Amino acid sequence: MGTGILQAIGENLQFLGICALVVLAIVAVAGLVEAKLLRENLAKVKKTRYITICAMLGALAMILHLFDFPIPFLAPGFYKLDFSEIPVMIGAFYLGPVGGIIIELVKILLKLVVKGTSTAFVGDLANFVVGCSFAVPASIVYHLKKTRKTAVAGLVTGTVVMTVFGSMFNAVYLLPAFSKLYGMPLDVIVGMGTAINPAITSVNMLVLLAVAPLNLIKGVLISVPTMVLYKRISRVLHNTAQEQVPERSHLAEG
Repeated sequence: MGTGILQAIGENLQFLGICALVVLAIVAVAGLVEAKLLRENLAKVKKTRYITICAMLGALAMILHLFDFPIPFLAPGFYKLDFSEIPVMIGAFYLGPVGGIIIELVKILLKLVVKGTSTAFVGDLANFVVGCSFAVPASIVYHLKKTRKTAVAGLVTGTVVMTVFGSMFNAVYLLPAFSKLYGMPLDVIVGMGTAINPAITSVNMLVLLAVAPLNLIKGVLISVPTMVLYKRISRVLHNTAQEQVPERSHLAEG
């Protein structure tokens, strides 16, 4: 019993360490891109206001995250969709990719405080990483030249990256980690998919026929409201912020 407990603690600590490394790696890459490619195109927001915007949008994202829902005809019930990436995307479009990551992290941390975890933290890591894989590339493309066309191109790019990366991350790491930490054999997880779609007979097929379509649906569900809302919300943020250099284009051009 003692050995089993120590092993479980070790596995959880290892998983948390990997989570921390993933967060740091994502922030480092986004920070480097901002410094090297986007420095002249980012809105100059005072530090206190930057923090306030991240906290406010992160809290809103957390509330939306609480209302997640499964798509039972497509994937097992532990895969869920929500609209929490809309505030994340709006923040990433306004502040840049690092801002989007911070908002995503605030969302996850607040959700853990309010609701805890039902997936041994694996689902929370997945939501953070997959959300960042959408928001970061979308924000980078948009900030290269802020027009409606680049906003659309960014959202399409983010959807493609999220679908490809999210699927690979599930197959290579998340599903095996969920199986180990949650004590559910991979065969059982695959069987949950088989019950929905008989073509799902392996982890790879589960990812191909369930995870990838879910991420594509998520990309559309987030992209359309972002395009509709961002222009309006960015005007409010502009009018209430005292910025050194105003953001010039947003989604009105192009």
